Amino acid sequence: MNKLASAIFVVHLSLAAFAQTATKPLSPLEQALIDSTKAIPEAQKTKNTEFLKRTLTDDFRVVGSEGRLHDKEEFVGDAGDGQLRDYTVYNLRVLPVDDNAALVTYDGIIHMPEGDTDMAPRYQHFSDLWVKQGDQWKLRFQQATPRRPID
Repeated sequence: MNKLASAIFVVHLSLAAFAQTATKPLSPLEQALIDSTKAIPEAQKTKNTEFLKRTLTDDFRVVGSEGRLHDKEEFVGDAGDGQLRDYTVYNLRVLPVDDNAALVTYDGIIHMPEGDTDMAPRYQHFSDLWVKQGDQWKLRFQQATPRRPID
């Protein structure tokens, strides 16, 4: 039985090593959008509203985890109030739509209030729509979806 367990363990490690080496490197566009996506919650946490004003489109909208639509002014205002206390983002994926638009999807763990007394769902799925305006990529839309216990 020990030999079988050892063999299974070696096969598992080999497959894990192969999966890591089989991952393709990120394109410059993917890396830039992932960096920009990570910069949004960092700006919220550090109350960097000037960065958000420059990075969000004028017609930016977000569907919050509570299901309501918010505009740029409200999003930036919440950042200025320090609503986001801490965060972690992971599993970032970029899906180019065309030369001027791309979706970035990712998972997040957040710590922030929602409404008057409730805390926002800790685990969420996010989808961001980035659009190219001139030579800059700007965030036009974001949707936060609470992660259900069965996910």
